[in-house]
Amino acid sequence: MILDSKNLVYKGVYHGARSLIEVFAVLEVNGWETIPAGACLFASNHQSMVDPPLIGSCLPREISFVARRTLFDNPIFGFIIRACNSIPLDRGQADVGAIRAALAALAAGRGLLIFPEGTRSADGVIAEAKAGAGLLACKSGVPVVPIHIRGARDVLPRGALFPLGAGRVRVRFGRPLAPAEYDPGRAHPERFMEASRRILEAIKALPDQTDLGL
Repeated sequence: MILDSKNLVYKGVYHGARSLIEVFAVLEVNGWETIPAGACLFASNHQSMVDPPLIGSCLPREISFVARRTLFDNPIFGFIIRACNSIPLDRGQADVGAIRAALAALAAGRGLLIFPEGTRSADGVIAEAKAGAGLLACKSGVPVVPIHIRGARDVLPRGALFPLGAGRVRVRFGRPLAPAEYDPGRAHPERFMEASRRILEAIKALPDQTDLGL
């Protein structure tokens, strides 16, 4: 696929991430052809630090990301992720500024990657959802594209700074969810949390290769 972007830093990270993954893993990407062209949330399970650039490198268009604020402390790395449309987030609290920036990106027609679990899984098992993904989805009313990643943890597990070995990585994009499918409505007492749960269930429901007989 050809990336539609004039951002040289983004393009460098895009091709660098894809090359790194393909050196250390066999990469399978399915379903990207059905993603919306306009504003949408890309919602994925979170296995590894490589997940954001990996997902970005599987899409033909530039997207935005939400990243914890401490990642911006390093001047060089902070510059790179800012240039790649990353929005700093104070994790563990209601960061109003980050929420507004994320909603503004969606209002401008961008795609935004989020992780409903909020952080990387410690053991590879998908954790419970946090309310943040549901809040952004319900407030924006955009389609949500569920994504399931398998195998990224084998290549770069939590705590590792460099790939530890070879593996097979699969990224599967699911059918976009319309607001009626994830939003339980304003009257629901846990509207945002319930939306996050529904989004995470859509991620879990994506079939694995073994389910397809491949």
